[in-house]
Amino acid sequence: MRSFAPTQAPTLSRRAVRTRFIDSSPLLEEGDFDGLRRRGEDEGYLFFAGLLPAEAIRRARRDMLAVVEAYGWRMPGQEPLGGLLDLDALNQVPDEEMRSDIGVSRAAYHDVQKLESFHALPHHPNILAFYRGLFGEEALVHPRHIARMITAHRVMVPTPQHQDFPLIQGSSNTWTCWFPLGDCPRSMGSLTLLRASHKQGYIPIRRTRGAGGIAVQLCRGAKVWVEGDFAEGDVLTFPCFTVHRALPQRHKEQIRLSLDVRYQPVSDAVEQKSLLPHCPLSWEEIYAGWESDNLKYYWNASAPKLSPWDATLLQPARRIC
Repeated sequence: MRSFAPTQAPTLSRRAVRTRFIDSSPLLEEGDFDGLRRRGEDEGYLFFAGLLPAEAIRRARRDMLAVVEAYGWRMPGQEPLGGLLDLDALNQVPDEEMRSDIGVSRAAYHDVQKLESFHALPHHPNILAFYRGLFGEEALVHPRHIARMITAHRVMVPTPQHQDFPLIQGSSNTWTCWFPLGDCPRSMGSLTLLRASHKQGYIPIRRTRGAGGIAVQLCRGAKVWVEGDFAEGDVLTFPCFTVHRALPQRHKEQIRLSLDVRYQPVSDAVEQKSLLPHCPLSWEEIYAGWESDNLKYYWNASAPKLSPWDATLLQPARRIC
């Protein structure tokens, strides 16, 4: 598996088109990891329909919605997996208490980060088997899992177009795994990505609102944005240089639940912050109510090598096209 190292971006023409994800499930079912690597290198992503079983998805969704309900933001009278919101109640949360990159308050997000089911889902055998085959070795699952709980609170804006590498660094062969917890059509704000954009390497950034706080500066030219409607269990994964963003969420009355998880070859170095929680809580605080010890500090068993942080990657720079 080659490393997606930074290269100079080509100058492109002006057109922009949209197309749908290619389902790579047949290649995975055949165990054709050479074919999957080639497709990933050509397209800058891999999409799998129904990779995760419904029961695993629903367990985490139910627990996350229970947190939403505990804060009084969920409409009463729904079945346990229903995501209808009481927007009047949600908008009572002061702006300064919100995690605008997540969609709920800081306190609620801390409660979600304490959920054992939330941290267990990225370790599902179906996902681990895929990355093991893709990397040709065991995968290190970054424990810094991110829950997106996208709501229509007034501070929320869609995630801007960006690359994950400047935000996570470490191995350039890190892949992001994104999947919704339940059906997520494009109108619910699913992800779209720029086909083959990983081949441009690192792209200069500018500051902006939204998750991550940065946006890549794209040159004018022919751009193929790939998107699709996600069904429960569908999984999208892409290298850390692939440009991606969220589509606008048009169903304001619904919460959109999804996970962002990172995977890399276990032999590669990882940046220290990727081994920390995605909130100010300590691992001891997160683990306090867990029933099992199996996933506590699991990454220590592989004694990961650490890589330095490069702050210059998050400095705005002028793009020369």
